[in-house]
Amino acid sequence: MIKVYGIKTCGSVRNALKFFKDHNIEIDFIDFKTTKVDLKTVEKWSQKVDINILFNSKGTKYKTMNLKELNLDEQGKKEYLANEPMLFKRPVIEFGDKLIVAWNEEEYKKIFL
Repeated sequence: MIKVYGIKTCGSVRNALKFFKDHNIEIDFIDFKTTKVDLKTVEKWSQKVDINILFNSKGTKYKTMNLKELNLDEQGKKEYLANEPMLFKRPVIEFGDKLIVAWNEEEYKKIFL
C-alpha cells in the first residue's frame, strides 16, 4: 500500500493525489494536520532521504517560527519535524522500501506507472 502524508490544502499534495486518482492507484492518505509523525518515524525516514530534503526550510511555518535563527543541526531538525508536521516538505510518500518527497510528475511516472 502506498502511504501519502500531507495536507489536503497543499498544492503539491493535491497534484500528487490527483495523479494517483487519474491513474487508478489506490493510496492511504495520512493528514499531517490530524496525525503527528513520531521521532522514531522521522529517524527511519531520514535514513532513506537526507533530512534537508524532508525539512522544508522555505515554507511559511519555518519562517513564522523563526527557525533560521536557531541554525538547527540534523537532530534539531528531526525533533522539530516530530513536533511540527507542517515543517515537512510535502507530500511524503512511503512506497515499499522507498521514500519519495515532494511533487515531481516525471519521477512519479517512473516510480508508480
